[in-house]
Amino acid sequence: MHRYRTHSCGELREADIGRDARLSGWCHRIRDHGGLLFIDLRDHYGITQIVADPDSPAFKEAEKLRSEWVIRIDGKVRRRPAGTENPELPTGAVEVYVREIEVLGPVVGDLPMQVSGDDKYPEDLRLKYRFLDLRRDRLHQNIMMRGAIIDSIRRRMKEQGFFEFQTPILTASSPEGARDYLVPSRLHPGKFYALPQAPQQFKQLIMIAGFDRYFQIAACFRDEDARADRSPGEFYQLDLEMSFVTQQDVFNAVEPVIRGVFEEFSGGKQVTPKFPRIPYAESLVKYGTDKPDLRNPLVIADVSEEFNDPRVTFRAFKSIISAGGVVRAIPAPGAAAQPRSWFDRLVDWARSDLGAAGLGYIVFDRAVADELEATGPIAKFVHIDPLTRMAEKAGLRSGDVLFFSAGRPLEAARVAGSVRTRLGQELGLIARDRFDLCWVVDFPMYEWNEQEKKIDFSHNPFSMPNMDVEEFLALDPKDREKILSLRAIQYDLVCNGVELSSGAIRNHRPEVMKKAFAIAGYEESVLEQKFGGMLHALSMGAPPHGGIAPGIDRIVMLLCREENLREVVLFPMNQRAQDLMMGAPSEVSPRQLRELHIRLDLPEKAR
Repeated sequence: MHRYRTHSCGELREADIGRDARLSGWCHRIRDHGGLLFIDLRDHYGITQIVADPDSPAFKEAEKLRSEWVIRIDGKVRRRPAGTENPELPTGAVEVYVREIEVLGPVVGDLPMQVSGDDKYPEDLRLKYRFLDLRRDRLHQNIMMRGAIIDSIRRRMKEQGFFEFQTPILTASSPEGARDYLVPSRLHPGKFYALPQAPQQFKQLIMIAGFDRYFQIAACFRDEDARADRSPGEFYQLDLEMSFVTQQDVFNAVEPVIRGVFEEFSGGKQVTPKFPRIPYAESLVKYGTDKPDLRNPLVIADVSEEFNDPRVTFRAFKSIISAGGVVRAIPAPGAAAQPRSWFDRLVDWARSDLGAAGLGYIVFDRAVADELEATGPIAKFVHIDPLTRMAEKAGLRSGDVLFFSAGRPLEAARVAGSVRTRLGQELGLIARDRFDLCWVVDFPMYEWNEQEKKIDFSHNPFSMPNMDVEEFLALDPKDREKILSLRAIQYDLVCNGVELSSGAIRNHRPEVMKKAFAIAGYEESVLEQKFGGMLHALSMGAPPHGGIAPGIDRIVMLLCREENLREVVLFPMNQRAQDLMMGAPSEVSPRQLRELHIRLDLPEKAR
């Protein structure tokens, strides 16, 4: 007989009744029913009920057991008494009458948290004792599902003709939008490696090297603040790149993989059969964001023209429009029935959480042109004709409400998008039974940095401009209006309001790259210093290529129905980028610092 087990704790069935069994695992629950002891023994595979009574030679040992002790038991499989079966357990028809117990790993002291049950614990406690937290069923299953999802992605990528490569972890620092994690070099004093924020340059170099379809489940490292959908420190992405492709080719390769994975693990939820494409500018107007949640049926309308009508006397919006701003209207179906306190609460939320000056609204009693009646703080300032046009634009019916957001286009979109989301949640409009995926396309290549009064890249600096090469090279960098109207061949993949990934057709022409960076204010010497290897490679025969990098953690988070990435990551850090279990980051010895030629210059508070 095997030293520790003949069966796992999830394996025994009615066919095993009468057989001897040896099991090993953790004491999940222990119940004393007047001298009759029941032990739920748990391992990775499931739970089996173990029974000991005073006649059992192992009874005295069983009385010593406590939660989460690791034990080995020998016993005989028998049928559970009628009426005590547990149909929710695969092993629920049987139990093991124990004759021998060996304690393999007792718990010393008290457990800081219970594994059985659904008790809530502070996140820092859960992260400090992550090995205990991972024993709990929900988190344990999330991690197993993560592995299954990654296996499915790998299989589907290979079926699409992609080959898996590995790229370096120690590389050079490059300005890619977030702070690098730096690694000092012992052999080269004063110089540092950087952990890759993404394998961006390497995957392009793989295409330049003549390989055709690359992918990897890539570890990426960024020193940035945590959010619910963003882990500090490290994250993983499905990184891929393809040669001799257009945007459409990338979509054709990626959609079957992502759709297939979501269908496989959706639990029966509907998955978008064909991902729609939404231009960036349209997405900002209609949804107030570049990552729209299409489960929410609310569509924002632009009512700037209506508020600019001479017969409208609402001066606050008129002055915003005359200064180059816009007014967006967010419909709220049936919200006229809400009490006044509901409206007041929304207005207070817009001021405190969104930083808006307020949240104007109009309640429509009847949305029929010749009988339209409207109330609310703004209604008396708006003539019946523009009021009717607003109702028609927003598709309003009797009993609906329009909320308004006004300001510069991006600011008005931000507030309107947040209001749309809040209304969708509060009015119960979001379809929770499906995964809605879409492409957001035609991103602006540049944006105006108001603080520094200069043009910046708005997305990926390695993207190809969506215009003729010669025309782009002839652009006047001082022609701000034309520069800011330029679109890049860039695209985002979005699911249920979560950005899964960004991608682009890459800039594979060195003269175009130099021009693109020059427009953003980078001297050619800076380009050579930061991206010299890439630039030289592009000058030696580079194919047109493009790719994308869907976030593994976010895909798993959505499919596990979680709202926080830390619920689908084995050993995450907390929001302050600390590993509470391993004690990282930590101080190192003076000897280690000397070897790296580093002297610390700490702020007074850190000494």
